[in-house]
Amino acid sequence: MKLTKVKITVMKLFGPEDVFGSNHDIRNLSGKLMTKCDLFKEGDEFIVETVMQMPDGFCGWAWRDIYKDLSVLYFDGHFHRVEKDMAYVSCTDGRKPVVFKLERIKEQMPRKG
Repeated sequence: MKLTKVKITVMKLFGPEDVFGSNHDIRNLSGKLMTKCDLFKEGDEFIVETVMQMPDGFCGWAWRDIYKDLSVLYFDGHFHRVEKDMAYVSCTDGRKPVVFKLERIKEQMPRKG
């Protein structure tokens, strides 16, 4: 029997200047100029061993956004795409989106006895 995990890799961080152009001042509630997401760095990796638990240090908003695609991979589903066992997805924060790569990892479960 095989155990499925999903690896999440942070591929790209975008800031307001990438979305709206450099001539827009996008500010947060405290009035500070908004920048790229500061919860992730490009190349960060997270391993999901159960879809019932968000990885430590992961953004709740992004988790909600990618959860449906992550679940498809975790439960051995497939997308109608060329790439098998993977998907590129993003969070929906339109001011500073983050793109993730999801990869299904299959591991052989150890035999008992």
